[in-house]
Amino acid sequence: MNSFRLLLSGVLMISATGVFGQGAKNIRINEVLTNNTANIQDEYGQREAWIELENSSFTTYNIRGMYFTTDRSVLDPNMSVPERIKRMSVIPNGDPRTQIGGRQHLVFYCNSNPAQGKLHLSLKVPMSEPVWIGFYNGNAVELIDSVTVPALAADQSYARHGNQWSVKSPENVTAGTENFIKTDETKDAKLKRDDPYGFGITLLAMGIVFFCLALLFVFFWIFGLIMEHLETAKKVAHTQPIKPITKTVEVTHDLAHATGNILQDGFEKKGIDKEVYIAVISMALKQYQDDVHDVESGIITIKSQRTGWSDEGTQMTHFSIPVVPTSHNAPNIPKTPEIR
Repeated sequence: MNSFRLLLSGVLMISATGVFGQGAKNIRINEVLTNNTANIQDEYGQREAWIELENSSFTTYNIRGMYFTTDRSVLDPNMSVPERIKRMSVIPNGDPRTQIGGRQHLVFYCNSNPAQGKLHLSLKVPMSEPVWIGFYNGNAVELIDSVTVPALAADQSYARHGNQWSVKSPENVTAGTENFIKTDETKDAKLKRDDPYGFGITLLAMGIVFFCLALLFVFFWIFGLIMEHLETAKKVAHTQPIKPITKTVEVTHDLAHATGNILQDGFEKKGIDKEVYIAVISMALKQYQDDVHDVESGIITIKSQRTGWSDEGTQMTHFSIPVVPTSHNAPNIPKTPEIR
């Protein structure tokens, strides 16, 4: 088990090293100016030789801890790492500008004092002589990029165009931006230069079309779900209407209010016994439950219906007929009823 963990850790470390190495390979030297007399100035108004790096990928990469050198002796594979570092100028930490975004550029000043800023290097670059410049990874062993700059006149630069290098005149020097861009170049001309066969613009147009179609699909899908839920809500409302329930509550409230008024009037007038009122109200509620009572706001109405309250039998005197024992063969002769 431990062997498996060690093997897995080794594979992950190798993979991570490969990924970082591949990211470092996207950083390359893009333009160099060795004799600066009328070109860009640093923060202190000084004109110094400069080196421009370019991130050729579309992802951000941090170049802190990487090295520049103009000493060819570091090409000796047998040289130790500490000895290499002595012959190199390191890119310091602590400056957010070392995070180079995709397709972005960063300029470093040479022959300078690092105390003046993170982009100032002590790298020695001769003004009017050929010079070899090497760019190394943070291990000071892996050479990322290198270029041999020829002797340049004042304010000329040596710039990359694809895999080719050429000398640029002072008016065409582009520090911090893409090389070989003319200030008077139109957008159409730049597009034609960057995409001569039209593949880029074709992919862009197709991407926009498919993106719009995807947005329309999402919109109508969500709209369909909303409409479906609305139809379901309407069916539920028709199946179980809310209005009749509300009406029943209102009628019950009105009935209770009217009943209270009747009781209050009866108690004040003392015309009818309380038990009679209770019986009448009970019968009214019973008839309302049996759909006999009609619904009118503030009025209790009892429809005509035979209920048994006016039955004469309840007012008649109760009779009882005593039974006289007789013999087995004697007929039963009814006696005169006894009134109790």
